[in-house]
Amino acid sequence: MRICLVLEGCYPYVNGGVSTWMHQYITEMPQHEFVLWVIAAKREDKDKFVYQLPSNVTEVHQVFLDDALRLKGDGVIDHTFTPAETRALEELIGSGSPDWDLLFSMYQVRRIDPMAYLKSEAFLREFEESLERHYPYIAYADAFHSTRSRLLPVLYLLGVDVPKADCYHAICTGYGGLLACLGAHLYKKPLLLTEHGIYTREREEEIIGAQWVGKAFKQHWIRFFYMLSSLIYTRAWRVTSLYRGAMEMQIDMGAAREKCLVIANGISYEKFCEIPRKQEDGMVDIGAVVRFAPIKDIKTMIYAFYELCSRMDNVRLHILGGVDDQEYADECLTLINQLSLKEKVVIPGRVNVAEYFQKLDFTILSSLSEGQPLSVLESFAAGLPVVTTDVGCCSELILGVPPDEFGRAGYFVPPMQREKMADAMELLAASRKTRLEMGRQGQLRACTYFRYNIMLSKYCALYKEVEELGRHRLRAEETV
Repeated sequence: MRICLVLEGCYPYVNGGVSTWMHQYITEMPQHEFVLWVIAAKREDKDKFVYQLPSNVTEVHQVFLDDALRLKGDGVIDHTFTPAETRALEELIGSGSPDWDLLFSMYQVRRIDPMAYLKSEAFLREFEESLERHYPYIAYADAFHSTRSRLLPVLYLLGVDVPKADCYHAICTGYGGLLACLGAHLYKKPLLLTEHGIYTREREEEIIGAQWVGKAFKQHWIRFFYMLSSLIYTRAWRVTSLYRGAMEMQIDMGAAREKCLVIANGISYEKFCEIPRKQEDGMVDIGAVVRFAPIKDIKTMIYAFYELCSRMDNVRLHILGGVDDQEYADECLTLINQLSLKEKVVIPGRVNVAEYFQKLDFTILSSLSEGQPLSVLESFAAGLPVVTTDVGCCSELILGVPPDEFGRAGYFVPPMQREKMADAMELLAASRKTRLEMGRQGQLRACTYFRYNIMLSKYCALYKEVEELGRHRLRAEETV
């Protein structure tokens, strides 16, 4: 089967997290042909892949959002909008419930130029009506630029070339979900959605704290991403998530319960389970398998470690991973120097995690948002307990759900609570016996529930269902 995987901001451009999962996922399914339809922010990233693509990846279609900024429409549109088309565009402007099938047709068949529309009298009329409803007390220019910046990427994506496939499988909602819906609509093929985190909630958290979004427009931006998510939640044939809590959020945002299922993450347990425990040497080494990115909240981790150092002398922190955001990474390095932690914080960059685990006593994760982090599962498989923030299903991983026979495998604390994170780190750092006991409990949990072959078999079964659905549709068409 020819499967189009639709990705945004991850594989094959960046390491770690979803990208690592995606690479192994494709590699382990040689029976299928994969087409990658990937969205990146900047054209300068073209072909800058950090992975050697597996042989069953036969095509890569790259879409760059900054290409939308290069469009040169003059505001002249050789098309008269019907009342239905006008309503669809009005709903899109207001982040309502647009007729997506009609929009797909307008931008794929009639090839309306996005920038020409955004400079046209038709757009100005619809914008001004929206302004009166939503922003009656906001400066015209501010609302105008905010609205255009929301719409331009969507209108651009609606008109891009669409690769052919037997199935469209989006690994997020948002812009990626939009493209997957476009492909499934255009070629009348099944549509799947797999979310590792809840994209809409992550964008909401980002927008609430963002400086680039004016306070008056934050709710409209949030509503805009909820609109995009609703599109694929309502159209996908199957919607998968990593844990039950995430599935319930998807249902709350529009996915039908009967379409939803949980497929937990899986890791290569055998790769980690034989790693020897670090020998007692007087130091307690704490590892963080994490990329330098604001959502990982490495600054809180550094402050928590600083607090821990005021209580214990024999601790070291190892930050293992690459850089997603160079400015943020520089700020973290500056903070380490300001707190005089340079001698106690080791930053080796990207490493072979399985080998490096031999040097560690436990690991830590300070993220503001996660789904079901692979770094926690890999730590468990290696017999290392974990301190995490209480995000995604991290507390469920540590305690088991329902609480199982294996017992606690670490501690979890609220996000951004440096004192509580330091307290939890101290509990593990103070007792080798506790670390070994919790490590064994986490290892048993990973062995029982989170092995890669369990996960893969479930996705293979899903694709078999899609193939059967395709054969059924073909027979129906032949009958007609």
